[in-house]
Amino acid sequence: MLNEFGLIQQYFNRPAPEGYLGVGDDCALFTPTPGWQLASSVDLLIEGQHFFADVDPFLLGHKALAVNLSDLGAMGAKPRACLLALSMPDVRPPWLEAFSAGLFQLADQAQCPLIGGDTTRSRQGVVISITVLGEVPAGQALRRSAARPGDDIWLTGTLGAADIALRLLQGRLAADPARLAASRAALEQPWPPYRLGHALAGVAHAAIDVSDGLVQDLGHIATASQCAAHLDWDALPLDRALLGLPASLQREAALVGGDVFQLCFTAAPEQRESVMALAQREGVPLSRVGTMQRGSGVYVRDQQGLHPAPAQGGFDHFGG
Repeated sequence: MLNEFGLIQQYFNRPAPEGYLGVGDDCALFTPTPGWQLASSVDLLIEGQHFFADVDPFLLGHKALAVNLSDLGAMGAKPRACLLALSMPDVRPPWLEAFSAGLFQLADQAQCPLIGGDTTRSRQGVVISITVLGEVPAGQALRRSAARPGDDIWLTGTLGAADIALRLLQGRLAADPARLAASRAALEQPWPPYRLGHALAGVAHAAIDVSDGLVQDLGHIATASQCAAHLDWDALPLDRALLGLPASLQREAALVGGDVFQLCFTAAPEQRESVMALAQREGVPLSRVGTMQRGSGVYVRDQQGLHPAPAQGGFDHFGG
């Protein structure tokens, strides 16, 4: 039976890259790039609340880091390192081997080495907390408060698939194996466009990662920037997994469905060619989905005109 230190040594201890002091001391060390600002974010994933107990641990390791890389991308920051805190009822070697493999695969791809953390025993399920550390050129961070009237609103990827997969897995939709197969990866193995986010620093104005629903998250930009956001329904990139579903369900999944982990950002119209060129270079699907206007709130324009976006929906940990 492995103890805490054996667990770390066997599953999470890798040689630190040159210039880093990683696992093995009281703190990790690395040197920030001169003239850049440090960016950090932390997310908590709890078994039964954020993931199912029987989820593939390899995919869970990937997602645990991916949701944090999404936050870095939304600030225009480049990943530098991550820290892992892991709590579980007992040592499960096959689970740990798969989880760490999924985590390290994405960490290697993102050049975001694991340089420290902590493990402990929990009385209930698995709890995962990852802290990411990144950096962005000083003064170029993509802040929520920087959108301007007249800005284009851009969105990467597609909407709704993760929400539909969750509904199917929870039994809130009738069983549909084909639709689940088409949507499940969006929920369990998201690929946030963090590299595009970093490339947009100094080009875009404001940005946010869509984790709790497009309307709710875009609403944060609108509120912080003291603007109104006008979305064009026909321009929204609905995922193919939504085809054939009732129109009302498609609308709900696209506008308020969470776990998207795509980038929503604003930029001046004169930056359109630059924005599209950056997205093409990074291989990221990108849609121009609306404009920022004077006023407040989030609105959706469809064939019936301009309407306030749904007031309810979007994820809230302490919501009713």
